[in-house]
Amino acid sequence: MDLKQLEYFVRVAELGSFTRAAVELDVAQPALSRQVRLLEVELRQTLLVRNGRGAVPTEAGKILLEHGRGILHQVQRARDDLGRLRGGLSGRVALGLPSSVARVLAVPLTRAFREAAPDARLSISEALSVGLQEGLTSGRLDIAVLYNAQPSRELDVLPLLEEDLLLVRARPPGLHEDPPPGPVDLRDIAQMPLVIPSRPNAIRLHVESAMAAIGAKPNVALEIDGVTAILDLVLDGAGCAILSHNALLNSPRPSAYIAQQIGTPPLRIQLSLATSLQRPATPVQKAALGLIRDILPAVYARH
Repeated sequence: MDLKQLEYFVRVAELGSFTRAAVELDVAQPALSRQVRLLEVELRQTLLVRNGRGAVPTEAGKILLEHGRGILHQVQRARDDLGRLRGGLSGRVALGLPSSVARVLAVPLTRAFREAAPDARLSISEALSVGLQEGLTSGRLDIAVLYNAQPSRELDVLPLLEEDLLLVRARPPGLHEDPPPGPVDLRDIAQMPLVIPSRPNAIRLHVESAMAAIGAKPNVALEIDGVTAILDLVLDGAGCAILSHNALLNSPRPSAYIAQQIGTPPLRIQLSLATSLQRPATPVQKAALGLIRDILPAVYARH
């Protein structure tokens, strides 16, 4: 399998267009189409289907796209490893973060990374913890910060901190509570309509496990994946939510909500730093790991 053909296919599949991919890759579109067709002939599969809006991967194409991203990432890692022999920290680090973590970590981490490794590149992706874990396994990500990660044969997991989970409700008009309301019992929350992410979201599974331990289960009103959408629905009266303290704090209007501690001691969820055990970390990745270990707890302490 030719790496150039694989790269061409991945770019077309990601951009959904031969025209856009040709511009990005700086190659003539007929040459791009020919290379992708040669790859299809070699694999004896149709990988892309053209339509009026561009090109979309077939089922075979989706499988190759997942593998192709990991393969190309690994090739780049090999180049980075060889390049470091010239001295200094160089190469690319692919980091995956949950959205609520990215809001507070991305800026200070990027700033510190540029100072520590000016010749290296940091790429940050946002996704749910389950998607980030799949990215580590496939090789698309080098490092991920995960909620409730479990060590395995594939992953090395380092616990970083525990974050409070809060019951979030819309604040009635004109109501101002000072000091904030006290803790609410988890059994009481089980009776409330919840706007909550779908499985296998880490917070969803953590809440279900905590409720199961007391013989209860959540009353799911709506399943929504996305903090912003959840908060909008809570504000619209669809129900309550269980979110991390950080997710609420970084919402556009935190004052529009009432947030309560859940239980005593409070219900918390663990944040961990995860890397793949299948691939040794490069020096620049080790540097990034050290920065995350130092910066993330400090950032959360300030919030």
